Amino acid sequence: MEYDEKNLDKPDNKRTELYAKVLHLKDLVSYQDGTVASRMIVNTKAGSITLFSFDEDEGLSEHTAPFDAVVTILDGECEVWISGVIHQLIEGDTIIFPANVPHALRAGTRFKMSLTMIREKET
Repeated sequence: MEYDEKNLDKPDNKRTELYAKVLHLKDLVSYQDGTVASRMIVNTKAGSITLFSFDEDEGLSEHTAPFDAVVTILDGECEVWISGVIHQLIEGDTIIFPANVPHALRAGTRFKMSLTMIREKET
């Protein structure tokens, strides 16, 4: 996932409207027929939180990322591959994608997820 370092830590209206409110994450991103939709709710130098909705049979092809990522399923179910190992995830499940390890996912049904990307490396 690419990010624009110039705009990190700069709040925008779409994100600041969420500050200091109780949020139901799965309600903040809508399903769209035949595609994947996303909404970034936090974006800083330390990391980001992005919500995704996937229509049935949509997914992300195998790729790697330079940082650890934590994925939590908010609605529905999906299949996740990490280094060739398949995991079936349902609402409430969380999995960690390690940095620089190939991973992919595919919607078994429409599903929503939260992706938390941790950008800072341990010292």
